[in-house]
Amino acid sequence: MRYFIVCLCLFGTMLMRAQDTGSIVGKLTDKELNNEPLAFANVLLKGTTKGTTSDFDGLYEISGLDPGTYTVVFSYLGYETVEIPNIVVEAGKVTNISVPMSASEGMTLDEVVVVTVARKDSETALLLDQKRAIEIKESIGAIELGNLGISDVKSAATRISGVTESEASGDVFVRGLGDRYLVTTFNGLPIPSDDIEKKNIDLGLFPTRVIQNVSISKTYSASVSADQASGNINIASRELTGTEELEVGVSTGANTNAIGDGSSDNFKVSANYEDTSLGFYDTDINIFDQLTKQSWDVGTVDTPINHRVNLSAGKSFFNNKFKVFMTASNSKSHRYLTPGVFKIWDQVTVTDSITDFEQWETEYVNNGLLDLTFQNEKNIVKSVTLFINTLNDIVSEGGRNGSGNIQEETIGNFSDFVRDQNIKQTTLFVQQLIGNHKFGEKNILDWAVSYNKLDADEPNRIRNVVNFTAETGNVILFENSGFESRKLSQFIDDEEYNGLIKNRFKAIEEDTKHFYIDIGANYRRKTRDFESTFYGVANVGENRPNSNSIDDLNQIFTIANFQNNLLEILSFQSNADGEVKDEYSGEYESKAAFAQFSLNFDKWNINAGLRFQQDDIVVDYDVNNAPGGDVGNVTRDYSNFYPSLNLKYSINDEHAIRFAASRSITLPEFKEIAPFRYISPTGQQVFGTVGEDAVEASFSNNFDLKWEFFPSRGELISGALFYKSIDDPINKVRARGADGALFTFRNTGDKATVYGIEVESKVDLIKPKTNDEDGSPVGPKLSLVLNASRMWHEQDLSEERAESNPDIIAETFRYGPNKEAGLQGASDWVANSSLNFETSGDNTFVANLSASYASDKIFALGFARSQQNWDTRYNDAIVEKGFVVLNSRISKEFGEHFEVSLSGQNLLNPFIKQTIDVLTSESRAELEAFSDDRETRLGPNAPERVTFTDEVRSYKIGRIFRLGLTYRF
Repeated sequence: MRYFIVCLCLFGTMLMRAQDTGSIVGKLTDKELNNEPLAFANVLLKGTTKGTTSDFDGLYEISGLDPGTYTVVFSYLGYETVEIPNIVVEAGKVTNISVPMSASEGMTLDEVVVVTVARKDSETALLLDQKRAIEIKESIGAIELGNLGISDVKSAATRISGVTESEASGDVFVRGLGDRYLVTTFNGLPIPSDDIEKKNIDLGLFPTRVIQNVSISKTYSASVSADQASGNINIASRELTGTEELEVGVSTGANTNAIGDGSSDNFKVSANYEDTSLGFYDTDINIFDQLTKQSWDVGTVDTPINHRVNLSAGKSFFNNKFKVFMTASNSKSHRYLTPGVFKIWDQVTVTDSITDFEQWETEYVNNGLLDLTFQNEKNIVKSVTLFINTLNDIVSEGGRNGSGNIQEETIGNFSDFVRDQNIKQTTLFVQQLIGNHKFGEKNILDWAVSYNKLDADEPNRIRNVVNFTAETGNVILFENSGFESRKLSQFIDDEEYNGLIKNRFKAIEEDTKHFYIDIGANYRRKTRDFESTFYGVANVGENRPNSNSIDDLNQIFTIANFQNNLLEILSFQSNADGEVKDEYSGEYESKAAFAQFSLNFDKWNINAGLRFQQDDIVVDYDVNNAPGGDVGNVTRDYSNFYPSLNLKYSINDEHAIRFAASRSITLPEFKEIAPFRYISPTGQQVFGTVGEDAVEASFSNNFDLKWEFFPSRGELISGALFYKSIDDPINKVRARGADGALFTFRNTGDKATVYGIEVESKVDLIKPKTNDEDGSPVGPKLSLVLNASRMWHEQDLSEERAESNPDIIAETFRYGPNKEAGLQGASDWVANSSLNFETSGDNTFVANLSASYASDKIFALGFARSQQNWDTRYNDAIVEKGFVVLNSRISKEFGEHFEVSLSGQNLLNPFIKQTIDVLTSESRAELEAFSDDRETRLGPNAPERVTFTDEVRSYKIGRIFRLGLTYRF
C-alpha cells in the first residue's frame, strides 16, 4: 500500500503545472479603415508552431509561453506582413502588443505599442494596485504565497504588516483588534462564519489554490459595511488567466509530531471516525441512541500521513469572450499536540490540573470552485460558485500519568482522567453573480448578488471524566457524576442573502483632473437556526460500575448496566415545545445607502464618503441550560451615519502620503445576546447575557497617516501611524461564579485606545543584470521583505455602584491593581520577514526563508472573584506567550519540464504557552491585614505584591515537511 501511495504521489506531482508561464495579447487595427478592428488576422511565433487569429474585435492571445525572447509575425491576406523581434515574455506576466496594419504601406516599430503587465495574483501587480489606490490597503497574491509554501488564507493574512494570529483562539488580529472588529468578504460580498464562537469564517478553510489574492483594507470606506473597526479582509477568487489550463496534482507530507514517538502507531481518532468517508460524516443514529449504541472509547489509525489530490481546468470560448475555470481538491492532514500543562486557577487555588494534556487532530478538507466569466468591451458578468466541506476529528485527554485533578472530584486514592472526543463538520455553499457595465462614456454600473448556505454541525461530542488508579488501572465514575460523562449534539444552520448596486458617474474626466460620484446601496439578510441537545450518564444511588482500563470505558456503559438500573440517563428540562433541547433563532437585516465623491487634480486624490446603515438584530430563544435561561426575545436596532475620508498626495511618481479618517460600529452577535451556554469540548463554557447587562454595540473613530516610497517596480518602503478610539469596547471575560472556566461577553469599559507604528519594505538586495541583445535578465536576484509593528493599547475597566448605596459595588471589571488593561489579543510587537533568492535563465533555483513573530498577548482578561475586594480576591489575565515561526522552501528546475521542491514549516517547533500571574496567599493576607480600605491597599505605602507565574497551557504542534516533484507540459 505504501509503495502504491508513493507511486501515485510521483505520478500526480509529475502532472502538476505551475503558473510560471507568460502570455502575449493585443489588438490589431486596420489603418485603411480609420483603425477599425482587424478580424481573422494571423499571429505566429517565428520558429514555432504556436499561433492564433484575431477575433471580431481584433483581439488575440497566445498563452502558456515559457519565459524567453520571441519574434512575433502578423499577417493578413493583401496586407503587409509585420515582423516584430525581441519580444520578451516573463513568467506570470502578460505582454501586450497592439499593431496597426496596412495594405498599401509598411509601418515603423514606433507605431507598435508593447506593454508588459503582471498578473493580478503576482506581487508586482498587487504593489501597482496598492500604489494607485486612494485607500490604505495591502495585498498578497497567489504567486508569492506559492513561493513561500503557504497553504491557506489565514497564514497568508499574517504576512501583512500589523496582522497576527492567536494559536490558542485561532483568531486573526489586525492592529491589535480581533475577530469581532474585523469583517471578511469574498469577492467583496459578505460570507458567514462557520463557528458560533466567531464573527468571521475560519480563513484556514480557504486553500491558496482557490484564491487570486488576499487584501486587507485597514481604513474604512463608505461603500462597505460599517461593522468593522480594524479592517476588511477580502478574498479574491481565482479565474482563468489565459486561454486554457489543465492541472492534476497529488502531494504528500507529514507532521513530525504525528508520526513521532508515542503517536505514529497510536494516533487516536474519535468513536465517530468510523462513520466518516472522505471527509463526510453520516449516521442514522440520533444522539440519545448513541449513548447505548455507540462506543465510548477512541479508535486509532496507522501511519498518519498528510496528502492532497487536486484538479484544475479551464478554457475560453467565443474568441476569449467566455471563460470557464474550475478547481477541486480533497486533502487530509494530521496534527498532534504534545503532552503539556492544562490548568484552571481560582484565586490561589488550582481547580483543574493536568500535566500530560495531549490532543490528536485529523482534518479533511473538500473544496470546489467554479468561475464562469463573460466579457466584452463594455460588459463583464461573472458567476462564482464555491463549495467547502471540512471535517475535524479531535481527541483530547489528560491524567493518564495518574496526577490529574478535575474540580475537586477526586476521591480516596484515585486520580482523575478526562477525555473529550468531538467531530465537527462544516459545509459552506456560496453562489455569487457579479456584473460590471459601461454605459456610454460617463456611467459605470457595478452590481452583485449572493446566496450563502452554511451548516456547522457537531453531531456527537463525547466527554468522560472518571476516577482511576494508575497502579491497578481500576476506573469508576464520579460519585457525584452528574454530566461528567455525556454526549451532546449541536447544529447551526445559516442562510444569507446579499445585494450590492453602485453607479459611478464621471462628471469630469480629463488628463490632469477627474471628478467621480459613486451612488449605491447594500442589503444583507442573515438567519440562523441553532439547537443543542445534551445527555449525561450517572450512577444510580451507591452503584459504582467500573472498568479495568481507561481505554475500555465500554465496560462501564453497557446495556445491562442501564437495564439493571445501575446507570441512568440525565437530561435538562424540556423547552417550551416539550423537547429536550436548547434552541434559538436569530435574524440580522442590514440596509444601507452610500455616496462617495472622488476628486483628482494635480497631485491630489480625495475620496469622501457618507454611509447611512440600519442594522436590526432579533434573537428568539428557548433555553434552559444557562443562567436565567427561559423563553424570551432580544432585539437590537442601530441607525447611524458613518463618514469616511481618504486623502492621497503624490509628492512625485515614487513618493506618496496618505491620510484616512472614519467612524464605524461593532455590532453584538447572536451568541452574545442569547443566554445559551455553549460548552466546548475541553469544558470551557461561554454564554451570552440578556437584560440590563446585555452587550451593546461599540463605536470606533479611526485615523491613519502613511508614507509610501516605490523605488522601482516591485519595490516598496513605507511607514504608517495609526490611532483608534473605541467607545464601549466589548471583551470576552471570565464570569464570576463557582466555575472558573465560565466566560461571557460584556462592555467592560467606557473607552479603549489603540495606536502604533507600522513599517514595511520590499527591496531587491541583488538585481539581475540585463542582456543588451534581448533584454532578458542575467544573474541572480535576492530580495528582502520585512514588516514590523509596534502598538500601544489600553482600555479602562468600568465599575458601577449600587443605586441604593454608593459604597457598594454593583459590578466591576477591575482586578488586582488594574483599573486599566490591555486589549484582549493585542501584541505590542508584530514582525514578518522573508528572504528570497532566485536565479535567472534556464533551470532556475529558488530558495526562501521566512519568519514571523508576535509578542505576548492577553488571551482572556482577569476578573474579580470578590467585587468588593477586587484588588486581592481576583484572577489575573491569562497571557499567550510570544513565539517565532520559521518556514523555508527550495526548488530547482531540471530541463524544460521538471522541478523538485522541498518545504518545511514551523522549523523551530517552539513551545506554545499560556501563563497566569498568581498573587500568593501570604501576600494577600498581608495586604488585607494592612488596611480594610481598597484605595489604601493600592497606594504607594502598601506592602509589595508578591506574585509568581504559572503555566496554564503548553504544547508543541510539530514540524511539517513536504517533498514535491512537478512536471510541466
